[in-house]
Amino acid sequence: MTVRSQFPAFQTRADPPLLVAGELRLPPLAEGQRTGAVLICHGSDGVDGRGAALAEVLNARGLATFEIDMWAARGVIRGAAARPASVPQTLPDAFAALAFLRRQPEIDPRRIAIAGFSWGGVVALLSATRANVAAHDPEGEGFKAHGAFYPVLWSYNRAPGHDFQDLTGAPILIQAGALDAYDTEAAVSAFEAGLTSQNHAQVELVIHPDATHAFDRALPDRVIVDPYAHDGKGGEVLFRHHPKAAQDARRLLADFLDTALNLP
Repeated sequence: MTVRSQFPAFQTRADPPLLVAGELRLPPLAEGQRTGAVLICHGSDGVDGRGAALAEVLNARGLATFEIDMWAARGVIRGAAARPASVPQTLPDAFAALAFLRRQPEIDPRRIAIAGFSWGGVVALLSATRANVAAHDPEGEGFKAHGAFYPVLWSYNRAPGHDFQDLTGAPILIQAGALDAYDTEAAVSAFEAGLTSQNHAQVELVIHPDATHAFDRALPDRVIVDPYAHDGKGGEVLFRHHPKAAQDARRLLADFLDTALNLP
């Protein structure tokens, strides 16, 4: 399959506005045909291959993908030490990317989803609240589906700006590792218990056995120190590639989006 790759840039509605660029990948399309699209948001380490691996799977399903580089727009180096102070500061990036995708002739504006890893996974979840859609999307529609990889589950309704209530109703798939050092088993249970009955119906949570944080990162083992780790107490976090969990997670997300975006 031949995928057409472009590297466009767009301006955000942040204060001050930022110029954000990314890789837009388009699967083969007949003339005049439109398809669904997935915005991909990277983790604290920046664009590191996880997005490209996911894009390949989604492109094979006939979806366009757009992986943006939020760090380059801010002139920062990769890694947790250089990231913005809070995830909500990058929500304008995601919603401006949504507006950009709506304007593309190959994209069906009614079928645009978001997916992200770690930091980007938090972006994917926070973009599912009505409050953030109202604040950042002039059209008031938001994304049609949300896929989050290991999005620091303890933080919702606890960390500043991580309010996760009054959701839009768009379906949400969360995937995490059982050995993720950001969240204890109790934190995962508390996250589920904190969902309203209505939100439970739209949120699916999948835990992959024996998988750490960033289990789909196909690079050597790495240990980082993050103040958000261990239920917000801070400390070391192991990244270890788990090929089976990575393959399963990408397939699960692709299947989820097939349904959520009503793909043929």
